[in-house]
Amino acid sequence: MSLVLDLRTPLEMQDRVRSAAANRRLALGLTQSDLATRSGVPLATLKRFEQKGQISLAGLLALADALDALAGFGTLFPAVEATRLEDLDKPAARQRVRKRKSS
Repeated sequence: MSLVLDLRTPLEMQDRVRSAAANRRLALGLTQSDLATRSGVPLATLKRFEQKGQISLAGLLALADALDALAGFGTLFPAVEATRLEDLDKPAARQRVRKRKSS
């Protein structure tokens, strides 16, 4: 089994995602207007994304959902697995708990 390292920079990855989304839209036979309507993302936002790669996370997820490509985001931040026995004994990361306002 070989390990393949992905050495793309964030800007290269941004361009790759932008290009892949536009290519998928075209392959599905959708116009920008069709995709904007289907996703709920404003047309101007979609155009900016396809030209410059700039979009909010919520907008990107909406486009991915409309392009039937949302599943890929489920593996974006994989859980960190223990690599040493000592790591198994460490307590889980603490979560912040919001205090409730008293009435």
